[in-house]
Parts: sequence; C-alpha cells; structure tokens
Amino acid sequence: MKILMVSSEVVPYAKTGGLADVAGTLPSALKKLNLDVRVVMPKYKSIDFGMAKPLKVIDKYPINLGRKKEFCSIYEGKREDGVIFYWIENDNFFARKGLYGDERGDYKDNGIRFAFFALGAIEVIRRKLFTPDIIHIHDWQTSLIPIYLKNNLSNEKFAKIPVVLTIHNISYQGVFEKKLLSEIGLDLSLFTSEKLEFYRKLNILKGGIVFSDYITTVSPTYASEILTKDFGMGLEGVLATKKKNLTGILNGIDYTLWNPEMDRFIKYTYSKEAHGGKLLNKSYLERKLNLEKDINKPLLGMISRLAEQKGIDIFAQALPDIVEEDVQVVVLGKGDKIYEELMKSLAGKYPDKIKVNIGFDNKLAHQIYAGSDIFLMPSRFEPCGLGQMIAFKYGTVPIVHSTGGLRDTVHEFSPDTLEGNGFVFDEFSASSFLKAVKRALKVFETGKKWKKLLKNCMELDFSWEASAKKYIKLYQKLATNKN
Repeated sequence: MKILMVSSEVVPYAKTGGLADVAGTLPSALKKLNLDVRVVMPKYKSIDFGMAKPLKVIDKYPINLGRKKEFCSIYEGKREDGVIFYWIENDNFFARKGLYGDERGDYKDNGIRFAFFALGAIEVIRRKLFTPDIIHIHDWQTSLIPIYLKNNLSNEKFAKIPVVLTIHNISYQGVFEKKLLSEIGLDLSLFTSEKLEFYRKLNILKGGIVFSDYITTVSPTYASEILTKDFGMGLEGVLATKKKNLTGILNGIDYTLWNPEMDRFIKYTYSKEAHGGKLLNKSYLERKLNLEKDINKPLLGMISRLAEQKGIDIFAQALPDIVEEDVQVVVLGKGDKIYEELMKSLAGKYPDKIKVNIGFDNKLAHQIYAGSDIFLMPSRFEPCGLGQMIAFKYGTVPIVHSTGGLRDTVHEFSPDTLEGNGFVFDEFSASSFLKAVKRALKVFETGKKWKKLLKNCMELDFSWEASAKKYIKLYQKLATNKN
C-alpha cells in the first residue's frame, strides 16, 4: 500500500511542536510494517541536509495562485531510515526565518504560502513522482489539498484518492479574510456556512474537515472532546456531520530517541530491571542546577510551552504551596511573556527550591525526564501529550489533568491495590492540582509502594507500532471503499 504523508513540519528537518514528531515518526513505523510511505514538506531555508543533499527533480514549474503565477521546484531525497521525501521549494514563501512567523507574529501571507504548498504537493502526484492509495494530511496547513481535489481538480483521476486529515490541535484553524479565496484560485461559491465560511471569515481547517474522507485526532478522548462546545473551538457543528468518519488514534513515541537504556544525553543509563541509575541522574541534575543534593527529597519536573493551554496559571497558583511540602521543582520551557516572567518571579522568590530555565534545551530535557521523580502536566486541554509517555519510560511519575490523551494514558495509582501509573485531577483548579501533588508525595514517602509505581510506569509500551497498525487498518478500509 502506498501512502503520501503531507505536513508543514517534520523531524528532523523542521519543528515547532508535536506535529513534527508525529509526521516524522509515523512514516518510519509504517515503513517497518511494509508500507511504501513518502513525505512532502516545504523546503525551508532553515533546513540543514548535511551531506545528504536532495536531488532536484522538477525545476521551476509554474503554479497558478488565482491571477498570480509562482514557480515551484521539487526536490527528492531519502532520510536515514529510508523514507523518501519530496521538498517543495519557493524562496518567496519558504526562505524565511521562521516556519509560520517571526518575532512580529504570524506571516500575513500564510494562507497564500500554504495554498502554494498544497498545490506543490498535488504536483508530486500529477507529475507521477508517486501515485498513492491514500493521502494523509496534517492540520490546517495542508487542509487545502482536499479542497482543491474535490473542487478545482475534481475531473482529474487522482482527485478520487481518499484523504485522511489528522487534527493535532483544533485551536489552530487557519482563519483568513474572505478575499483569500480569489487570491488562491478558489471559487466564491465555497464561502458558505456548510463549507469554508466561519463567522464571516475563511476557515481552512473547516474546509479540510468538510472535504476530507476521514478525520483522525491524536487520542480517543480528544476525538470525543472536540465534538463538544468546550473543546470544539467553534467547529463542533461541522465535526458532528462527520462523526461516523471521525476517530482518535493515540500517538506513539520513538523509543530510539527516548530510552534511558541508551540515551546519549543523560549521565547514567538505566533500565526497568536495574534503575539505580535514576537516582544517580537525580543527583547529577541537582548538582547541575545548583539545587540541594538530597535524593530523598522529591524532585518535580515540568517541560512545557509556557501558555494558558498548558495550565501554567494553576501551576503558578499552586507552586508556593507545593514548595512548602519540602520538594524541589525544575521548569524548562518558553512561551507567552507573561508566563515566562511569572516563572522567573517565582524562581526568584524561592531560589533554593525552584529552578526555571527559559528556552528549550534538548539535552536538559532528557536530563529532567531521567532525574525527576515526578512529572507535572496540569494542561487545560491536551490533544494527546507526549510528555507523560516519555516520563513513563524514564520511571518519572506523571501528575496530569484528566483531559484528552492524558486521560487515555494516565490512571490514578491506588496504594491499596498497587495498580495505576500516575496521579490524576478532574477539576481544573489549583486546589485540585495541589491535592494530586500531595497524594503523589504521600506515596513517595512509602518507598516500597513508590518502587512498584515506578515499575508500573516503566513496563508501559507506547511505541508507534500499535498506533501504526490502526492507521493501516483505516487506510485499507478507505482504499477498499474507494474501489
């Protein structure tokens, strides 16, 4: 079976968030299961190809964007794992500092940029570089593909190829002014409430939902949540019309990157059978961050975008009470200025107990997963969440809000039955979060029960294979229905 994966960001070439991880690791997992998977992405200026320079296969082919003509070059290359990539090049659109914007905000022409990218991806099929059985797209940046296929290109034979749209975070929808329609060559008849119109504006993700053959999200609970007013972000109505063709498939993680047995970023490797190295990593992290060296004192870690969605507000409210419990807290992340300043302020108030690192440091992230006892994820909403899955592998117990993928993966530990793998709070509030922290600390004090909890966590398997098999089943269903 042949799958064409299309994404605006893919590891290891370009990344701003979890989308890149999924778009990078899922193709590899599918390839291992004998699918022919190829990936299309923009050829950003920031990509470092190293010695593996891609080969130009199409040179400056004209693409019509409304009344304007832009030129597209397509490059082909192979990633280390053997997955073939196609990169869409146009320096006007992709030779920029950021993927979607810069320090001044989102690029004003993002709608046009990703319309060009969608048409470039379609050229891969039109030019017969690759003829897939399924096209798998991700988020609003690729949602114009089914819109073009089912409208402007509906007479083409390849327009009948089924399209799967994965929504990673419904908050990001690609909303623009109505005039964008004519600028990217789409008919004004699409500007209706049943299609692309959204409160008098143009919503590209909505169009992707309408014209795709199947919708997936990144966890079963999130698939249910986005059908509600609280989580649907205004698209719950159109999603309800596609309910029969909507499902949630949990993301996996790449254990070649996240595994304490062979992690090159941590000081001491360890395993679920011999996890003494975890305490050594804790001591190392304490020394590195100038915290009191005390392996008996709970060390709480958080690696997060500092934003409202991630529950930084209730985390900050609860933090003074948390440090009163005689714990140490390490925070790594960047995001909204207001939360960055708030975190720095709290670290200044409790310099011996809280260490805050603004920015992202991949090596330090690995060391926090390995050296922390507890991992904090008080997210307001979380489509899937990868942090809790990584924490499990490193024997770091997660405390999470019961939402999205966190609800699907983290289950309250019972000190009586010794079942469960973390601590969960239902009400989104600082007080409810604090109670969950206190429950965790109480078990930590027991020693023996905490070791059983660590064992429960480290025995879990969230590798991509199981999720990839679910995608294959979906692809096969759609390909059968097409025929």
